[in-house]
Amino acid sequence: MSKLNRDILYMIFEELRDNNNVLYSCLSVNKTWSEIIVPILWKDPWKFLKRKKEKGKILFNVIISHLSEESKNYFNENLKNAYERPSFYYIGFCRHLNLNAVQWIINTAEEESDMKIIKNEVIKLFINENTRFTHLYIPRQFDHQLNLIPGAKRCFSKIEFLSCNTCISDNTLTGLIEICKSIGELELYIEKYNNNHDISKLIESSKKLVNVRFEPNYFNYFNNSNKNESFYTLIENSLNEHASNVQCFKITEPPVTRIFSSFVNLKWLELNGYARGTLWNCLENVCLPYLQILKASRIPLKVLISLIEKTNGYLNEISIDYIFHDEFYNRRILQTIYKKCPNLLYLKLLIKNINISELEKLLINCRYLIGLCVLVSIYGEFDWDKLFLTLTRSSSQSLFKFKFNISHKIPIKLNTLKLFFDNWKGRNPMSLGFFQTDEVKEKYIDLIEKYKIEGIIKDFNYWHRHPLEVFKWN
Repeated sequence: MSKLNRDILYMIFEELRDNNNVLYSCLSVNKTWSEIIVPILWKDPWKFLKRKKEKGKILFNVIISHLSEESKNYFNENLKNAYERPSFYYIGFCRHLNLNAVQWIINTAEEESDMKIIKNEVIKLFINENTRFTHLYIPRQFDHQLNLIPGAKRCFSKIEFLSCNTCISDNTLTGLIEICKSIGELELYIEKYNNNHDISKLIESSKKLVNVRFEPNYFNYFNNSNKNESFYTLIENSLNEHASNVQCFKITEPPVTRIFSSFVNLKWLELNGYARGTLWNCLENVCLPYLQILKASRIPLKVLISLIEKTNGYLNEISIDYIFHDEFYNRRILQTIYKKCPNLLYLKLLIKNINISELEKLLINCRYLIGLCVLVSIYGEFDWDKLFLTLTRSSSQSLFKFKFNISHKIPIKLNTLKLFFDNWKGRNPMSLGFFQTDEVKEKYIDLIEKYKIEGIIKDFNYWHRHPLEVFKWN
């Protein structure tokens, strides 16, 4: 019974792994709870930092407390004598080694000791025979030959995820190529210049590559230098060896080669056209029959329509934003979705006022839809009454998650919102999200709280940040 209770507690706490406040509050209940929660928190301790100096200093103190007396001799007297050995060997629970975060917390520690020495000692602390990492994040300026650090080969032999910059040093890259053969997910921050062409060898040496993300390096991404086509050609050709295995792909610039035609089993595609005026015509003739998730930002609708038309009905999540388009293409994208995506679960899309009737056809045809995020242009008018009437009249019982962007330029009248909630009675309680300003929140919050009490609204969230990141489905 004792083991059963422990297993149940583990499953509960594992479900709460992203809620550090709850987990921290449970640590002091008793020894059993603490022994279960600590490994969960320390599997990836970096994700809770959020660049807050106070949290960084606390984490730095815990890490330093693990150092041997010999290592502490390198530090000033205050640091050397400040920390006692911890009750847990926290570092042994760590499975994500984020060297970007390590570098940041050391730089913000505000100690008088030699920062270079501290970095070297902390790196040796994490890289040892007793720790096995699955996720590794390499900073831009990192320059260590990892394979020469004692214990590194065993420590990194099971790396599943690697994030690094394409200007990675030869020393670091040599070690990664030698050790990391089991990479399944690769996140590359692409430079405009100074790229290390041996990145292609790292890609080729990986035996299980299924998820590839090409991210822009924002530090120099928006400069005027030309795209390094020879480098892109090299890494895209190296990806071709994994083409039939790759299931997830993210890219921020059109590829140089015809690599999309090789991704015959691709299930997840994310396109983010950061560079304005970039042409994506290369996608118009691409056929991705097994595609399930499509996320596109700043990509022309004409291209996306062509892409969706060539799928085989497996698409269950579509997110499209940040692309100016007229009423014609807005109607075309809605029509394409409800004709080609009968299994759609989640949709994020700008809806033009004139095309609310087309949205209704989508609701009727896509009967499995669970979540709908409606983006509204701040230019022109929008008929919220018609939208809410359409949602209550034509959505299936499965649809209960809604997100709307609301601005003071196109507000929702209180009576309109009240009627929407009243008409929703008898259906699944809705999860509701608004992107809005604080003044808009004050306008609606009392009404929303009333319907939460009545059980019409299950939960409500609002954001006053840009909706690019916050409009995500759980």
